[in-house]
Amino acid sequence: MSKRSELAARAFAVMLCTWAVEGKADAVTDWDVRSGAIVAESGLGTPPAIRVLALAHTAVYEAVNAITRRYPGANVPLQGPHDASVEAAIAAAHRATLTRLVPARQASIDAAYQSALAALAAGPARDAGVAIGERAAAAVLASRADDAAGTPEAYRPHTTPGAYVPTASPAVPHWVRRKPWLMANASQFRPGPPPSLSSDAWARDYDEVKVVGSRSSERRNGEQTAIARFWEYSLPPIYHGVVRSVATLPGREITRNARLYAAVTQAMDDAMIGVFDAKYHYNFWRPV
Repeated sequence: MSKRSELAARAFAVMLCTWAVEGKADAVTDWDVRSGAIVAESGLGTPPAIRVLALAHTAVYEAVNAITRRYPGANVPLQGPHDASVEAAIAAAHRATLTRLVPARQASIDAAYQSALAALAAGPARDAGVAIGERAAAAVLASRADDAAGTPEAYRPHTTPGAYVPTASPAVPHWVRRKPWLMANASQFRPGPPPSLSSDAWARDYDEVKVVGSRSSERRNGEQTAIARFWEYSLPPIYHGVVRSVATLPGREITRNARLYAAVTQAMDDAMIGVFDAKYHYNFWRPV
């Protein structure tokens, strides 16, 4: 097991313990944990992992809302019977999405799916739920088929002063060409440029990184080290704990939670598009 995989496993252990005491979860949150674990096991990097969970949770929301019809303006034209099992729809939406996007984890996907279905009474309601979940997943995947996530990478490093030359294969340089969920375009929130190499701000920041960021720094305190490690470990479940703290509050209705997870994961996916737009637009030096 790689060091990063080991860290992921430990993080999930803590996450699951925290989730267990936060409050009673519904099927939306149960499946967020299951799918998050499966995606982490797959070895996807952070940007692709965030995309997978955005697609899965969007499919879940469309499936659940097609049954409960709580919110207008669905993105895909679906309508399920009112007596269809919402829990079965959620399970089927996750299974169909993950099967398409992380096929290497099929055994884990099927095990989670069969466990979820076994807890539901067999019959027309469960069957109808499965059908609407599968239809929702197919519709959402089709709607995002042209989002350019599979575009071949064409990145080439630059060697001018101030230009960052990756020490390993660059992460998703083609992400800027993806279709955002909510943003108008990838550069909508692009920040201003980094400071000039001849500026006082650059000299000050450079010295600070060397003094505080060094592996053997005597200036960096324990809190700063913990903060740096938190931000370095950025797989989706780390941040989904915040969403679960809301989703497990008393009185939360399941469609509302499905909508919450869909909105958050879409925003996270768009944030990744914006981050990599700025990263490769400026291509500036960074500490390693």
